Amino acid sequence: MSEAHLFAIGILLAWLAGIRVYLTVFGIGLAGVMGWLDLPPALEATTSPWVLGVSGLLATAEFFADKIPGIDSGWDLLHTVLRIPVGAFLAAAALSPDGQLGAGMLATGAGVALTSHVLKAGSRALLNTSPEPVSNWTASVTEDAAVVGGLALAFAHPWIALAIVIAISVTLAMAVWMLWRTVRRALFRPRTAPAQSDVPH
Repeated sequence: MSEAHLFAIGILLAWLAGIRVYLTVFGIGLAGVMGWLDLPPALEATTSPWVLGVSGLLATAEFFADKIPGIDSGWDLLHTVLRIPVGAFLAAAALSPDGQLGAGMLATGAGVALTSHVLKAGSRALLNTSPEPVSNWTASVTEDAAVVGGLALAFAHPWIALAIVIAISVTLAMAVWMLWRTVRRALFRPRTAPAQSDVPH
């Protein structure tokens, strides 16, 4: 596999970690254990039984926590300190032939993971302003499917997966901006003065 392909895979893994860090780590480890992928040396740590067990349990907990309005935003805030460094590690590890992590790829992975994390957390926080819970569930299930699909495509067709990720990111960024404008307009709408005929004499 060429270095360009490995770079694309690293970017994809960092992006996925910014959305579902435990599911991403579990998926990589499971693929390595089952022999579906020939993992780079630095990613072989994900095949450890301890890593698989802990990430699998936490991925299950995240699956349910992410679907409860309010709890999901708290979960996102708590995991800011984890998703970004894990995304940095995964990106650098994908491009490491000898287990050594390059500083440039660590920084790139951190930036990508931060971007996807902010987009996810921001969209969910805005969705939580709505009393209607279906949108929250829809967003969460879509994120689950995106991570599973992204993992499936990352190693087999990294450029297709990267194009899809970029399209999703741009669409999500536009949706967050539009949602924010709608919420801001509703919160800061000026109150109209009562008509003269409505004022009691």
